[in-house]
Amino acid sequence: MKDGVPLIYLGPPLAVKCQGEIVSAISDNIQIVSFNIWKNHNNYYIFMDSKKFNRAAVRFTNQMIDYPISLKRLGTLFLSVMLMLWMDVAHSESVVSTRAEHPFSHDTIIQLARELSQKPFKEPEKAPESLTQLEYSTYREINFQENAAIWGSAPTKFSIQLFAPGSLFKDLVDIDVVENGRAYPVKMSELAFKVPNESLAEILLQVGKYAGVRLHYPLNRDDYKDEFIVFQGASYFRAVSKGQIYGLSTRGLAIDIAQPKGEEYPLFRHFWIERPGIHQKAIVVHALLDSISVTGAYRFGIYPGSPTRVDVDVILFPRRDIQHVGLAPLTSMFMHGPMDKSDQPDYRPAVHDSEALAMARGNGEQLWRPLNNPQRLQISAFMDENPKGFGLIQRHRQFDYYQDLEAEYDRRPSAWVEPLGDWGQGHVELVEIPSNSEVNDNIVAYWRPVQGLIKGQPFSYSYRLTWSDDAPLTATKARIIRSAGGQKLLDGSKEIVLDYSQLSPEEIRNIQVEASISAGRILESHIEPNPDIAGARVFISFDPENADVSELRVQLKKDDKPVAATWLYRWIN
Repeated sequence: MKDGVPLIYLGPPLAVKCQGEIVSAISDNIQIVSFNIWKNHNNYYIFMDSKKFNRAAVRFTNQMIDYPISLKRLGTLFLSVMLMLWMDVAHSESVVSTRAEHPFSHDTIIQLARELSQKPFKEPEKAPESLTQLEYSTYREINFQENAAIWGSAPTKFSIQLFAPGSLFKDLVDIDVVENGRAYPVKMSELAFKVPNESLAEILLQVGKYAGVRLHYPLNRDDYKDEFIVFQGASYFRAVSKGQIYGLSTRGLAIDIAQPKGEEYPLFRHFWIERPGIHQKAIVVHALLDSISVTGAYRFGIYPGSPTRVDVDVILFPRRDIQHVGLAPLTSMFMHGPMDKSDQPDYRPAVHDSEALAMARGNGEQLWRPLNNPQRLQISAFMDENPKGFGLIQRHRQFDYYQDLEAEYDRRPSAWVEPLGDWGQGHVELVEIPSNSEVNDNIVAYWRPVQGLIKGQPFSYSYRLTWSDDAPLTATKARIIRSAGGQKLLDGSKEIVLDYSQLSPEEIRNIQVEASISAGRILESHIEPNPDIAGARVFISFDPENADVSELRVQLKKDDKPVAATWLYRWIN
């Protein structure tokens, strides 16, 4: 690049000094407007100025030109280069249509969502039964071809791959790419997918639409574009940071979770993906959300890295009053761990995508709530005003904690939600659903505003999602790194053991343990050094008496100030 202009490298030493102009439409996608020659450190480049194709570059490493070249010969060489580039683009980007292009900005989606909210909900187009009845194992054999990736051959660091409809993914979605303020629909290509049989290829081509999108970026090494974020199914999306593998998911919106009338699943029915510049390390995705009760315009500013973060801006247009609405919902899986042991024999001491709910309250208090896999549905509410953040956390990063070679739970991400601006009064709601299979998500956490959504009143909010290894660092240096439950050896009373990192023996001598229980009574609590972790171990024994459910609370204080997060737990008989 020079002054933002793409270059074609010709190799040294090209003894020519000239400028020229070519007006030649090679295809609908490439129209060369002008070119000129530039020399730098004995290397020669061609500047290109083109329409609808302004980020290509070719380096001639196997062709050395050591004699003067005429302008005519140079023009022939230039057109040959552009033809090769066009052939590559025609193969990899043929799914992008220029015939239905239209102006685009985020205001376009806001207006679409507003107008859509004035009409009754209309179900999205569905994939035919020949696709939706596929076994999931067969569906997984339908793979997007890497060489068909949108922008796959362009110098931009990002590329797009797509998901075929089928099996569980019945809804068809519209996908556009955006360049220079104009949106271009992505159509189905016969070369897009590798399929187990030709009949599926014909069906997909007839359907003409996709079921989702995934983005690629050189996350772990410079020479390979990793898949790092996926939008597929209703309003679900998930992402990873450097060194992680997929685990928990997030959603655009949650409505009526765990309510008697049943949950409503909003869906992203249209995506617009902005093409980043060559040197950009972020990408923007826009989405139109639709549901029986609400429409919405979403903007995702996506920054892959260590950690990956996503800045989300939302404006909702309710079709009806919605009391039970969940903002920034997180969805995960918890089967068992040291606090809630497996009901069945399992050689793995812990099986989960997330181990705890963490929360930073508006008043500065930090909460740590280990998760449960209960026998009956459990719903917990953590009241607050203008929360600073909440998330589902996978704190343990050591293989020994999980002992699972295949699932690699030690590499699963945490997800932290940071409100951008004041969210007012409400609560973080935690839903724990009984489950006997680790392939099913059974944990949901979200922010529930106290007034819900009101028909006809737009509702705007913003937040930042971070796919980190842990919750953000806080003012208190000590962290709860282990929670375990059992029985006391001498009298058989119920006992909880908590390990805290980064506490010296001198600090421990001045720490008070404050423990309480909502039903029953605390029998004993004390703290002692744990040299193995350079921290402390806290022992709590309690008697729930005849209670079926008891809420436990433990806080360490020094000089009447908290030393670590407040530990909370719902004990269930």
